[in-house]
Amino acid sequence: MKKSFLLVALVCVVEVFSQQERAITTAVPFLNISGDARASGMGDMGVATSADVFSQQWNPAKYAFATQKFAIGASYTPFLESIVSDIGLLSANVYNKINDRSAFGFGLRFFSLGDIELRQTIDDEGTTVSPNEFALDASYSLKLSETFSMAVGGRFISSNLRFQDATQDSQAANAFAVDVAGFYRSREIAYNSFDGRWRAGFNVSNLGGKIQYDEGGQENFLPTNLRFGGGFDFIFDADNVLGIYTEFNKLLVPTPRDFDGDGDIDAEDNDEYQQISFFNGVFESFGDAPDGFSEELQEFTWALGAEYKFQEAFMLRTGYFNENENKGARQFFTLGAGFKFKAAQIDLSYLFSTSQVRNPLENTLRFSLTFNFGEEYLND
Repeated sequence: MKKSFLLVALVCVVEVFSQQERAITTAVPFLNISGDARASGMGDMGVATSADVFSQQWNPAKYAFATQKFAIGASYTPFLESIVSDIGLLSANVYNKINDRSAFGFGLRFFSLGDIELRQTIDDEGTTVSPNEFALDASYSLKLSETFSMAVGGRFISSNLRFQDATQDSQAANAFAVDVAGFYRSREIAYNSFDGRWRAGFNVSNLGGKIQYDEGGQENFLPTNLRFGGGFDFIFDADNVLGIYTEFNKLLVPTPRDFDGDGDIDAEDNDEYQQISFFNGVFESFGDAPDGFSEELQEFTWALGAEYKFQEAFMLRTGYFNENENKGARQFFTLGAGFKFKAAQIDLSYLFSTSQVRNPLENTLRFSLTFNFGEEYLND
């Protein structure tokens, strides 16, 4: 088996998508994997929740509303744990507030595909390789008012899935992308029997050119994504807060379709699909589904989540995520918990799949560790 075929097959396994012809697939799908246990415990959502150190992936505009001067966090997500033990996603994040109105954030996501032994023939001694992908992020967030902030971010992406042999050169495929995000957090509002606070957010992430593994070969779309959502915090008293949130996502990537009308998506259709630029693809993605508006709606995923906090020391979380069966069929419940003691916080989450398509993260325990330091800001 040729090395390039093996690696392509491996990437197809780790992508959390169905084999439907109209399911939208992209390069570097690890960017869509939830990188921290808090968001994972609420159904993979974080665009409108309160700020934490892992906001870089979900909505970097939240950093402007962070309650601590400085925080650092790390998280690990095992992948395909029931099959192998050395595939996983490692995330590390840090932010620093410049003042009450602005902050910088930085992040690293490293996806290791483990060790793979490659052979050209059955008698070949074999070579062990370690394919991996990573993304380096940086963002700047600024409050434009007391209730609204925006952020811009940049991302360097590297996908190292090719290896040197006698017939081909080995080099990683690289790309750059940007994010644009916004976050709204209302002032605390007094109701009859409780206080409350509204939240909303959006994030357009991974806006950038295509990524190419072979010189002169096929170019692949990045997972450009629109994420938006809202929520409400029920503040019963100083010790008890319940947040209810919802979130929607849509890949801003063209839908594969039958361009020549012969009833099948073949190589010629794929060639024409590849001619669509990433910029045109963003706008086409809102109206290119072959079955029209009804299929466009199928391309949205949605999630519901909740988080209960007691004295900012103990947290319980749950959530549900839904993706249409024709577009990937990811459907699952999640549970999570968090424990905070002084400057340290640990978060855990667990996923239960409700789909007939096996989820690579099913029955997997994910965990995150965060340390908060410095001056406190009365933002949240």
